[in-house]
Amino acid sequence: MKRNVLFRRGLLMALCLIGAASALNAQTLLGSGATFPAPAYTKMFDEYYKTTGIKVNYQAIGSSGGLKNIQDRVVDFGGSDSFVKDTDFAKYPASIVHIPTVIGAVVVTYNLPGNPALRLTGEVIADIYLGKITKWNDKRIAELNPAVKLPNMAIMPVYRSDGSGTTFNFTAYLSAVSTEWKSKVGNANSVSWPAGQGAAQNAGVAGVVKQTPGSIGYVELAYAHQSNMPAAAIKNSSGVWVDASLASISASAAGAFPPDSRILLVNTNAKEGYPISALTWIIVYREQKYASRTLEQAEHLAKLLWWMIHDGQNFVEALDYAKLPAPAIKAAEAIIKSITYDGQPVLK
Repeated sequence: MKRNVLFRRGLLMALCLIGAASALNAQTLLGSGATFPAPAYTKMFDEYYKTTGIKVNYQAIGSSGGLKNIQDRVVDFGGSDSFVKDTDFAKYPASIVHIPTVIGAVVVTYNLPGNPALRLTGEVIADIYLGKITKWNDKRIAELNPAVKLPNMAIMPVYRSDGSGTTFNFTAYLSAVSTEWKSKVGNANSVSWPAGQGAAQNAGVAGVVKQTPGSIGYVELAYAHQSNMPAAAIKNSSGVWVDASLASISASAAGAFPPDSRILLVNTNAKEGYPISALTWIIVYREQKYASRTLEQAEHLAKLLWWMIHDGQNFVEALDYAKLPAPAIKAAEAIIKSITYDGQPVLK
């Protein structure tokens, strides 16, 4: 624990130093936050550098870390899979905006002999994480998977130990389908888990599950695919068993989109929609003239965001993320155009 605390302190100090360097070098943009979109961001930022020569240094430290760093103004942008709630806007020294970037899926992965294809309902998943279902051959799991020979093996739930937008969306889903979960645990970036073992970041949860027989965890789809891990089919609100896929993720995001882009996609009513789909955002200050920031830095940031919601979308599907639908892009365009420097629009 002491080592983790020292590591986080060292990382924050490093980010502050890099942030100071970024202020001196307008050719580099610094961001930190969500691990959920990190595979997509790594690819996007590499392609953007090839196209423009602008470097983007993104530290995947978790959504809560990204929100704290943009709040403290030590980065150009924060990445988060959870939007800032109305009651939390006052924590920021100025107005912030959310730019949606990609849509992903939180999948439930597991480690069983042979890793058979499983079906799980939201209620069963909630009861596993509540510590009420403790064995893989429990009657409720067996009834959902009559063709699978389930082992008499203890279930070890694995959860995010760091503040996480992946946790925010996962617990939002469990709160939507389980009244007991909603009343006892709730929905947040960090919650008090009734059972299981914690691990930091999506990669950490995937690693623990892969190494621990009998375990179950929740990770972004890309991390499960990269590690060749199974993902359960989940029954959505329409009663349809759905696997996480580009088609089912996209279906969950169809329809109207709010102007500020702050929307949850979990427990979708789309018949073919995957029920734990999630948006991820980049969060920046609407007014970019603060501290020692220059107009050039603000222009580089706005141009990066514009590229991400347009050309950058061409790189996400190969990494198991769905492209933004047209209504989301329209909302994002208006948000980016609202970004100013000294009161004047950054993008002309």
